[in-house]
Amino acid sequence: MYLRVLVILSLLLSAIGLGALALRAFAPADPVPIAEAPAAPAPVLVRMLVAAHPLAAGTLLKDADLTVREVAPEAVPPGAALEEARQELQGGLLRRYLEAGEPLPRAEVLRPRDRGFLAGVMRPGFRAISVGVDVVTGTAGLIWPGDQVDLILTQELAATDAPLGRRVIGETVLADVRVIAVDQQFTQGTIGNEASAGRIARTVTLEVTGAQAERVAVASRLGRISLTVRSIEPPEASAQTGSSVFGADVSPALAAGSMSQGARMQVIQGGEKEEVMFR
Repeated sequence: MYLRVLVILSLLLSAIGLGALALRAFAPADPVPIAEAPAAPAPVLVRMLVAAHPLAAGTLLKDADLTVREVAPEAVPPGAALEEARQELQGGLLRRYLEAGEPLPRAEVLRPRDRGFLAGVMRPGFRAISVGVDVVTGTAGLIWPGDQVDLILTQELAATDAPLGRRVIGETVLADVRVIAVDQQFTQGTIGNEASAGRIARTVTLEVTGAQAERVAVASRLGRISLTVRSIEPPEASAQTGSSVFGADVSPALAAGSMSQGARMQVIQGGEKEEVMFR
């Protein structure tokens, strides 16, 4: 009896095992995970320089005149300037008119070191002439391109040519002329770097007429030229040239000394010269 029960149990266990194997064999396979397709790469864009606002021909480009637009490489016009050239083109002379948003053609920008740049900066009919300056005559290095200045000539006459109070003379040679360059920094838009910010200028280039250029050339030989910066507000009347200020006009003591010396006259007899003083 006991043996019969064991046989029945073993048969049942075998049947259960076989059934489990059959279920596993015929069960559907686990789904194979589907790999996700890689994301499409973002399109590569080019940063192109365009006009930030309408720019007239002859504009000297400043940082505010240019902005950046991102476009596809195939949308960049031939010869258009990219953002990498921004620093190089600042201060350049624009040769033609640009609408706001129009790409900046690199070939239409004349850079400060390019040949013909100075001639392009000047107004029609004007000339450029440079004068030497120092820390005093150049207003302590505070004159910048674009300023309007007056030129003052100071000269000292020989003792035999004028009395004491009239030997030192100051005269306004030119009034209200435009500075177009200080050393090699040009007007309206050139960005000064840190190396040149604290450097004292050695030359100042002025925009003058042909006749004014002749006056400057002669004045440079006669004496010392100083520059005075004019106010940004337009004056009621322009400074007059041709008037002279003598030492006696500035110093009352010098004027009194000249009067005490009396008038002088040079008497020439044959080959002899004699100076006579009248008291």
